[in-house]
Amino acid sequence: MTRSELPRRALLTAAAAVAATAAAGPAAASGALPRPSAAGRQEPATIDNHFWSTASDWLQGRASGIRVVAGSRPGIRIAAPAGVAEYADPHTGITAAWEYATWTSPLHRSKVPATELIASWNARTPAGTWLQVEAEGVYADGARTPWYVLGRWASGDQDIRRTSVDDQGDDRTSVWTDTVSVDDAASGTRIVAYRLRLTLYRTPGSGATPVVWRAGAMTSDIPDRFTVPATSPGRARELAVPRYSQNTHVGQYPEYDNGGEAWCSPTSSQMIIEYWGRRPTAEDLAWVNPDYDDPQVCHAARFTYDYQYEGCGNWPFNAAYAATYDDLRAVVTRLGSLGDLHRLVSAGIPVITSQSFLAEELTGAGYGTSGHLMTVIGFTEAGDIIANDPASPSNEAVRRVYDRTEWSNIWLRTKRYAADGRVLSGTGGVCYLYFPADASAAQRAALASVGIR
Repeated sequence: MTRSELPRRALLTAAAAVAATAAAGPAAASGALPRPSAAGRQEPATIDNHFWSTASDWLQGRASGIRVVAGSRPGIRIAAPAGVAEYADPHTGITAAWEYATWTSPLHRSKVPATELIASWNARTPAGTWLQVEAEGVYADGARTPWYVLGRWASGDQDIRRTSVDDQGDDRTSVWTDTVSVDDAASGTRIVAYRLRLTLYRTPGSGATPVVWRAGAMTSDIPDRFTVPATSPGRARELAVPRYSQNTHVGQYPEYDNGGEAWCSPTSSQMIIEYWGRRPTAEDLAWVNPDYDDPQVCHAARFTYDYQYEGCGNWPFNAAYAATYDDLRAVVTRLGSLGDLHRLVSAGIPVITSQSFLAEELTGAGYGTSGHLMTVIGFTEAGDIIANDPASPSNEAVRRVYDRTEWSNIWLRTKRYAADGRVLSGTGGVCYLYFPADASAAQRAALASVGIR
């Protein structure tokens, strides 16, 4: 498959060029929340979130060579290596020995028997260290999936190349870049429980260690649907989120997915990171050509890039990048409605959303896309969506207003029609949530309402 054909991916392909032309012309949390229907009745929960992030959470896991670190941001680190393993990096051709230690979570029984699982983690890996995140699912009949690798990740890119792993699966599930997916939802196969395994690596004898502060997953069973009605509008609000266009960077650093025309995800991530008052230092940006505007977007692209996927749209890699900034937390999840989105924005939390659509399905966009990230920053008095859309020709043009009915549909549906009539996947409400450790009481309540604590 080409990248644009992969299900539920977040890559803007030719859409950016089309858009430019047209314009020129918390603690462990398990949230399985019922969501209101358009008629106001409660529907069954379809999304479950569970994360390990407190000292108590970490102590509940099975550790080998791991020490739990207390304090304001509890986490795990290498205490004494459990062993030494060789890793042959497929993207550099280098085989090296690494000391390692492991932490395996307790089994979490999802409140939603799931067709999909997406893990996310918050960590930092100093030079000479990296980590691997795996998930093992349990089917309703008690059988287990293989241990699926959902990321080999590092904050930097000097020791290993950050990567997803292709060609993983059994006779019931497969891994699509960052998502464990049931192959045939109609068969009734569901993942009813899972556990995560974190393996922390370091250069032998170095004493350095990765630190992981949060790890968990979102599991979901979103029904197949081509249309999703918009919920009733709420109070108008617009957040002052910085505006960056990915098209400012077209042709820059083509080694990272052909340059800025495909950088919707890191551009959106950078907007939210700066909204929360964080940004890379001058030292961090020293590698960027000084003639380039907004070098922090180039930086975000480089440090979210997945060398296997060959793109910057790996969902957990973007969340992990955001969480490398001081006291920022980040998760990948799904929301069930515009009402969920409105509660977050009303509390001051902008949301990065993933959607795909034909040009005629979103009035005013001026492009169509097989997968694109944008940042929802507000709602108008009429309830329409105010979005910072990075597929705009300039920073000044990034702020867009989109019809709430159209926008709700392209974001929340799981099935859509291509221009040639083929049935393709939709993202089913996937989003990134970035928020500070010192979030306000209202912000914590809004997050809790969508299952994030």
